[in-house]
Amino acid sequence: MGMRTSISLEHHVHEFAAAYASARGISLSAAINELVRRAQAAPPEEPEILEGPNGLPMFPPTGGTITADMVKKLDEEEF
Repeated sequence: MGMRTSISLEHHVHEFAAAYASARGISLSAAINELVRRAQAAPPEEPEILEGPNGLPMFPPTGGTITADMVKKLDEEEF
């Protein structure tokens, strides 16, 4: 049995979840549960490593965090 809670969704998110639920013949709660589970199971996206104008590798300007694993992967690759 699930936990009952109240959440606020942006209008377009609610519309998407409602359409998703309707298309699958499930409740809005079941649709949101399914979508969250799918998001949890998705592998994290790694940023594409680009070559800068000076030939040095650079990450695209996404504002994301650069992790030690990303640096290690870059260090192991040859450019």
